[in-house]
Amino acid sequence: MTDVSRRRILQLSGGVAAGGALVVAAPKALVPEAAADTFVSTALGPGSPEPNVENAKHWWLPQRNVWTPIGWKGHLFRFNSIYNGALICDPSWVIAAKPNTQPYFGKNFQLTVVMPQRGGGFPSFPTSVHEVWDDDLGFRKQGWEEDRDAPVLWTEYRRQEGLIIRQTVFGHIPGGGDVETAVEPIYAWVRFEVVYVDPVKAPKDFTFQLWLSKAYMKPRGPYEQENGVPLTVVPDEAPIAGGLTMQRVWNPAGKAITVPITDKDDNVRLMVTTAEKGTIAMEENSGRDGVYDLRLGLPVKVGAHVDLQIPMLPQPLADVKAEIAPGRDAVLAECEAYWQQREATVATVRTPENYVNQVLRRGPQLAEIVAEKSPDTGLYSFLSGSYAYDVLWSTPTSMVSHMFLDRLGYHDVVEKHAEIYMVTQGTRKPPSSVFPEGSYPGYLSTPKTLQSIDWMSDHGAILEILSTHALVTDRREFIDRWVEPIVKACDYIVDACARTNHDGVKGIMPPGHSTDEGVETQGFIAQCFTYKGLRSAITLLEREQHPRAAEFAAFADGFKQTFVEAIHALADRSKKWTDEDGKEWPVFPPQFAGEGVWDDFTMLDTGALMSVWAGLMPASDPLMRSFVEFFRVGPNTKLFDPVHHSALYRAVLDHEQSSSEPCYSWNMFHNWELGDRDRYLEGMYGLLVGGLSQDTYISSEHRHAIYGNLFSHPIVVWSVLHSVIDDSISPQDLHLMRMCPNEWLSSEQKTEFLNVPTTYGQVDLAFELSQDGRTLDVRWKGRWHHPPRKVVLHGVPGSGVKWIKVNGRKYRAQERIVL
Repeated sequence: MTDVSRRRILQLSGGVAAGGALVVAAPKALVPEAAADTFVSTALGPGSPEPNVENAKHWWLPQRNVWTPIGWKGHLFRFNSIYNGALICDPSWVIAAKPNTQPYFGKNFQLTVVMPQRGGGFPSFPTSVHEVWDDDLGFRKQGWEEDRDAPVLWTEYRRQEGLIIRQTVFGHIPGGGDVETAVEPIYAWVRFEVVYVDPVKAPKDFTFQLWLSKAYMKPRGPYEQENGVPLTVVPDEAPIAGGLTMQRVWNPAGKAITVPITDKDDNVRLMVTTAEKGTIAMEENSGRDGVYDLRLGLPVKVGAHVDLQIPMLPQPLADVKAEIAPGRDAVLAECEAYWQQREATVATVRTPENYVNQVLRRGPQLAEIVAEKSPDTGLYSFLSGSYAYDVLWSTPTSMVSHMFLDRLGYHDVVEKHAEIYMVTQGTRKPPSSVFPEGSYPGYLSTPKTLQSIDWMSDHGAILEILSTHALVTDRREFIDRWVEPIVKACDYIVDACARTNHDGVKGIMPPGHSTDEGVETQGFIAQCFTYKGLRSAITLLEREQHPRAAEFAAFADGFKQTFVEAIHALADRSKKWTDEDGKEWPVFPPQFAGEGVWDDFTMLDTGALMSVWAGLMPASDPLMRSFVEFFRVGPNTKLFDPVHHSALYRAVLDHEQSSSEPCYSWNMFHNWELGDRDRYLEGMYGLLVGGLSQDTYISSEHRHAIYGNLFSHPIVVWSVLHSVIDDSISPQDLHLMRMCPNEWLSSEQKTEFLNVPTTYGQVDLAFELSQDGRTLDVRWKGRWHHPPRKVVLHGVPGSGVKWIKVNGRKYRAQERIVL
């Protein structure tokens, strides 16, 4: 890897610049461009070409260990497709078990794809506990079928015998409508199809194998080096109690036949339809009792295929026959019709970067799959993940609503999944010893049935869901129904901050469980989410002219003043780091009081950097500037190894992305507020390709581990939308194209952001370059429920544009055009 000398360090103009603003040095060495087969972890320097998706892909190796959920909106169960094509059908494997899935615990199944070895035969079933990626490096090419609205996932097997087999999988419930019970039968439809045959050398037939077993690939891990909770092979978990049976097959004509494979109760565990002129055979694995080798042969010609239907839970033969009777094409058409349904408020985004378009297309689908309808209450809830985190951490998962789905216009979806908080408000005690047992009527919390580990920030996070939804949608029915629960939620915050029976800072949120560390601290995360939710609620109450709006606003002002005083006091007693000019700056712990366990990374992910996003500190404050720079160039960077890095190690900003959990890259809001376009775009593209799988666009909690979630999508979507339609940078104004990438200015393809919700109403924005690149044609329209004071259009630096036409009116290109 290129060793680049760069200087992105703090400088003060005469100590402290006018107004207390810290000045960041500008002249730095140009970072050389990466070769096609390299990755560059060093941050970009001034003068480097502006990033885009394709060059950002060279910043990191692709993520390993990916798993992607396959399923149906709101169903209690979901399949998980592993990067290597293995399909895990587990209705109840979670790190924290839930009551509603507990009856299904252990009723799992796994289908593992096994290709022939070069010297003949097939690999032996594993006998040791090891990480899945030890067998195959952790990579294989996957993707979604882009010509379909239904999420159909493909995995390719490029065989040196001279053919390519493509495996596809999609989920389906009988009838193809919305879930009713949420535990109705759900099926994975799997096809293995020959899609390419080498014209020079290829075999006549090809046989591959499937291991049929219980689920034996489990998320476990030592958090060592790069390995933070990777998928681990646990062979002893594999045997199927009672075994499997396949009826004897007599098929001398080689016709395509349908063969059920049943369990000890004669229920179908797998249905196989063979290829025309294909073969099928099954026997118990020679090395592991209770595991079965299913061998499938097919002619090597394009279009030859084998079909499988796998129910999540074993089903009676008659029911499975009814599911497959219409045929794959008809079932897939039913899926297409289901997934094509969208509410009228949903935004449309088209950019010249297809990767961006597909992330915004598939992300909302994945969010509704990683969710559930309670079979007991009928209420919906998002979950924090699939096949690991099938429970609810309300704080990070709240961002799926207020930074992601609501911002893309999925308002009905957000409302449906927020309803559960109406029912559970006031039913639980805050996770803190400061609060005695008793009733807290305004407290918003994770429902007990979905609880993982409660955080003190959950209340503010949920309040932010409700308040942001009301501000963006201006839906009268929702506001009228929720305004009093929101007022009660504000009362809870006032009460909590008035408590003095603790050793922390008085006047802000008291100590409690701030993260998963298992200790009580007065964490920044609780202060920031609480204040963010409170301020959004106050904005709503002010808009509604609620009689208590002024009271809560005065309280919030006092909260902020106390916080600012506390952070300056914390700065004085914090450890220091020294910049290249010899100036010392505080290294803030992630809490005002108490002792954390994981400060090495929580100081970035849940620490003081959040203060800017919350509105508690300006990004221009020297303490904020210095702390961001600590993670860019401070001592941690000397120890950072981008290839061998665990999420629990000392955190840095790697291409403006947290090296711990990308979803907590709060520095992005510093870049946004400061108008630091270079770093904003570096972070936006870094998160697009580094926080998500580049194949399936599913999020990871941290790189190479804990997939099946939507953690990174909120900051990705928020950043993409705010780069061109920004309703947040100033309280009454709307800004257009403030951080727009040059990559989206094209004379070949129009860029469109249509029906985009803002706190003022919906906005349509479209722009296209002239053929000579000198004129940018911009069309925009607003449909306001609360009109902005003014609309400001920004020029795009480095574009070379001389003229901007706005709705037909021509302007000289300049930094700002007030429309």
